[in-house]
Amino acid sequence: MEIDCRGKTCPQPVIMTKEALERLKEGILTVIVDDPSSCENIVRFVQSQGCSIRTERIGEDFHLHVEKGDEKEKTKRQEKEEKKVVVYLNSHLLGNGDEALGRFLMRAFLKTLLDMETKPNRLVLINSGVQLASEGSEALEHLKGLSEKGTEILACGTCLDFYKLKEKMEVGRISNMFEIMESLLEADQVLKP
Repeated sequence: MEIDCRGKTCPQPVIMTKEALERLKEGILTVIVDDPSSCENIVRFVQSQGCSIRTERIGEDFHLHVEKGDEKEKTKRQEKEEKKVVVYLNSHLLGNGDEALGRFLMRAFLKTLLDMETKPNRLVLINSGVQLASEGSEALEHLKGLSEKGTEILACGTCLDFYKLKEKMEVGRISNMFEIMESLLEADQVLKP
């Protein structure tokens, strides 16, 4: 099976890949994309689904060869995974009111989260929350500490573009709305301070 996602914008290539994988019982799916970000997003998605993937660059295009295996093995792996906790931050401030207090509270929240024995699996940053992972952030040290201790930090690519911070991001990785929604829906617990 082959799907052509060239010219499609985020998150359409991931959605098309998901739909094709749902139709494919077992075997190889080839996905063609022309955008490096789409390529990375699809690789992460299919790996999260328990599929293996091989990427091939042909000219300006990426050909992703996804191998879907036995669903029973995927189910066994998922049962062994621990509880998924996601922290969702949609602002660089914590709470409403005074901005200086909001910055202070966010730093204190992230520092406390870093000091806790149990860490979240993922920390999702959207809207002005992406500023926390960028150059000059007062909370950067705490986010780097969380990342080093295994918390995956996802920052909305559209939000980074809006704030012109894509090149200034210092921790975590650029994500998309599909992956963010999937993280929230698949989490056993979502914390939104």
